[in-house]
Amino acid sequence: MSADLSCSACGREYPAGPDEPWRCECGHPLDFAKRPLPDRPAPDFGEIDTRDGLWAFSEFLPVRRVVTLGEGFTPLVDADDWNAQFKLDCVFPSGSFKDRGATTTLSRAAELGVETVLEDSSGNAGAAIAQYAARAGIDAEIYVPADAKESKLAAIERAGATPVRVEGSRRDVTEACVDAVEAGEGWYASHAWNPAFFAGTMTFALELAAQRDWSVPDAVVCPLGHGTLFLGAYRGFRALLDAGWTDDVPRLLGVQAEGVAPIADERHDADEGDIDDGRNDVADGIQIAHPARRDQITDAIEGTDGDAVALDAEATREALDRLHRTGFYVEPTSAVAVAGLSAYRERGVLDEDADVVVPLTGHGLKS
Repeated sequence: MSADLSCSACGREYPAGPDEPWRCECGHPLDFAKRPLPDRPAPDFGEIDTRDGLWAFSEFLPVRRVVTLGEGFTPLVDADDWNAQFKLDCVFPSGSFKDRGATTTLSRAAELGVETVLEDSSGNAGAAIAQYAARAGIDAEIYVPADAKESKLAAIERAGATPVRVEGSRRDVTEACVDAVEAGEGWYASHAWNPAFFAGTMTFALELAAQRDWSVPDAVVCPLGHGTLFLGAYRGFRALLDAGWTDDVPRLLGVQAEGVAPIADERHDADEGDIDDGRNDVADGIQIAHPARRDQITDAIEGTDGDAVALDAEATREALDRLHRTGFYVEPTSAVAVAGLSAYRERGVLDEDADVVVPLTGHGLKS
């Protein structure tokens, strides 16, 4: 049976079911009430059946495998030009790391008997939810901005999902989707709010540690919008530490797009009054002005001696060009984390010889 939900802010608990709330009465996001951990030593890598993909770590997951496309165990490769390692989460079935959350979210939806899922995203999350909903045989409606690029809508439509175009801002799109959820039109498969999505993205950390023989890096530099990968990584590394499989948690260093960088602006006392000043539209996939789990992101930064910085379009373009010329064909938003690695070193936050991993989050064919 699917796990119950609870609110870390006020302590309320909610039973699992197709009519479960998508957020707490107090307005905060919900998470799973219990966090499963294995009661055994960490296995040798050869004992892990990588054919199970990210579901090889089912002992850590509060969701049962129902809907899968064999996702997970993405390559971890040396990036000598950056003195780092890149984890290639751009090679998932839908072309982005969002498949980590989509497989767990649609597995939970299927287990609960959900018939229709709703999501608001014109990008990678919308494509991933649409694709895994198709795999599950569940109807999907993806709320998108009215001016969404046709190239971004193609993956959604071709998976059989229904795009619902909404006039106005990105926030207006979310509000329209939430209104539909509240009206009973479907189950909210939100990559920002649904706890099952974060159960999936935490497997980034589990895979990474396993691929390094249970040694974690000094730091992980990660793109930061709603924090789906950032928070997932934090939860995964914490779970590994609590299970006794690793002995440390790496610093988590986030990278946001200049002009829409609420976490970085707050940490570095920037003026958030005009988000159009110096706006980085190259990294459009992380332009999130109001992250749903902002407090949790801040806690993850503070709990790992981490940070968040905002980078401009020029730095992102330069990193993207360099990535392409060295064989890493990724979409523009992926490049912002690599640009962030250089920025953190230039600012003295990271030593040149620090052991660092950077996820490459989306494939270049999605551009």
